[in-house]
Amino acid sequence: MDRRRRLIVGAACAAPWWALAQVDRSGPYATVLPGRVLQFPRDFGAHPAFRVEWWYATGCLQAGTRELGFQITFFQVRQAEFDANPSAFAPRHLLLAHAAVADPAVGHLLHAQKSARAGFGLAFADTADCALRLDDWGMRRDEAGYHLTVAAADFSYALLLKPEQPALLQGRAGFSQKAPDPAHASYYYSLPQLAVSGRVELRRTAAAVRGLAWMDHEWSSAYMPPAAVGWDWTGINLHDGGALMAFRMRDAAGQAVWAAASWRGADGKIEQYGPDALRFEPQRRWTSPLSGADYPVAIKVHVGTRVLALLPLFDNQEMDAGASVGGYYWEGAVRVLEGGRETGRGYLELTGYAERLRM
Repeated sequence: MDRRRRLIVGAACAAPWWALAQVDRSGPYATVLPGRVLQFPRDFGAHPAFRVEWWYATGCLQAGTRELGFQITFFQVRQAEFDANPSAFAPRHLLLAHAAVADPAVGHLLHAQKSARAGFGLAFADTADCALRLDDWGMRRDEAGYHLTVAAADFSYALLLKPEQPALLQGRAGFSQKAPDPAHASYYYSLPQLAVSGRVELRRTAAAVRGLAWMDHEWSSAYMPPAAVGWDWTGINLHDGGALMAFRMRDAAGQAVWAAASWRGADGKIEQYGPDALRFEPQRRWTSPLSGADYPVAIKVHVGTRVLALLPLFDNQEMDAGASVGGYYWEGAVRVLEGGRETGRGYLELTGYAERLRM
């Protein structure tokens, strides 16, 4: 690594992104408001006026008879206190990323992370369309779909995620409320049922893979309500072609501060659910030997009159993201059963169990 790259990367790695981004929320950040019409391809790209933004892809893959999961998240964090600093090295925006592969044969996540200040051609998030780069990791969109490239010590992958359905706008036309007070909200859309093709290499053994993926894109300046310590989230590709997204913001007692879900049926009809029609019911817990966090890795999600059981591909799918986004959380591939029959595959995310998130 040359001196310029050490300077660029080292400044961004000094603290977790949420600590670097703690500034007065009444300051110069753009506000999430209802009524804004999302426009594509522009809103596939970055929104640097907001405090935090992320692009998040997960998927369930088949490599011959082997079953794998993968995850990649890119974050952009604005630090408005550096806006007036004329130096090219001022960290006005940070780019952070983490990636993982879930392999039951390994029994724990293979994961890696990166961080850098935006600039110098090494790290950027384009505003016109989805084009992200962080050193040799990347995500870009073109007419074929989303191209993902990740190279780490224990794994690498090059995947194409091809959309076969329109974007699913979460909440009210993309305005996703996170608390009873609508000041806590994000702009949020999902791309379910992405057809995946490409290659995954695990410890120098490469294999062709196929499967289905899910992508989320959110941006906000005031995301978590004060009463919340974290959230539980799931994105599920149903075998009939439908899709379910559900989340709850959770307090220290494990109760929902807020909850919401969207269900797009195989016929394309979308149903939205609020806190009164959504419930997460833990079924089995797993305690991490690394962080000590006690995660509900098997959960029943009650959505309206339907009940879906989420079962992990394996238990130890905890991510140690201390060198990028900060702290520990559980991010795992799951099987989905309804009435005892498998009806889908997806991912479950459990945050704030090791310590309260600051976001």
